[in-house]
Amino acid sequence: MNWTWFHKLGSPKWFYQWASKWAGKLVWIGLLLLLIGVVWGLAFAPADYQQGNSFRIIYIHVPVAMLAQSCYLAMGIAGFVALVWQMKLAPVFIKSVAVVGAVMAFIALLSGAIWGKPTWGTWWVWDARLTSVLVLFLLYMGVIAIQNALDDQVFADKAVAVVSLVGVINLPIIKYSVEWWNTLHQPATFRLTEKPSMPMEMWLPLLFSALGLYLFSAGIAMWRMQTEVLKRERKANWVKQEVMSDGI
Repeated sequence: MNWTWFHKLGSPKWFYQWASKWAGKLVWIGLLLLLIGVVWGLAFAPADYQQGNSFRIIYIHVPVAMLAQSCYLAMGIAGFVALVWQMKLAPVFIKSVAVVGAVMAFIALLSGAIWGKPTWGTWWVWDARLTSVLVLFLLYMGVIAIQNALDDQVFADKAVAVVSLVGVINLPIIKYSVEWWNTLHQPATFRLTEKPSMPMEMWLPLLFSALGLYLFSAGIAMWRMQTEVLKRERKANWVKQEVMSDGI
């Protein structure tokens, strides 16, 4: 097997140049898909036969909740890569994605509370799903706090790699909490391995919203990584050349 791509992925210079070509494209494509999905879902999708129009927040809540978990899973993988192969880009990825994931987890909690009020009659309950997502948000904040509190960059990178890797154990708890415990939260809206239980005119805008949010967030994360790469590699010759070519 050719592992050239894997070694390239660990090169700050290669990643910076690659991200320069793709980050902007992902942001704009993602923003367009997200806009289509949200407008379609909020304005044109049919109302739910039980929840009425209050269910429409699903087009915001579900994509951000999915992305919040995906970001942490990616951070856990990056933490493993950082500890085992000590690739320079792995801690850069963790630091950059942690903020994106924290924002998504916060929006998931907020939108879930807004949805829960008309559905359950309360803004918050210590439900297994809600509590585990709150733990996810706190894990994100812990990673961000460690990165900003420690002056020793090497030690900070190792610390967040360990936290990211260990925190992955919370993800199956989030996913299966509605099956393991008696909770108010409904089961998964749709699964990749099963036919959606929702009509197509309801789940298709949700798919657009999710895909758009993933692409948009990927582009934002790549921009953040580029900034962090320039900060960490500022003494390298290639960085000086990039800065000069950009006219900075």
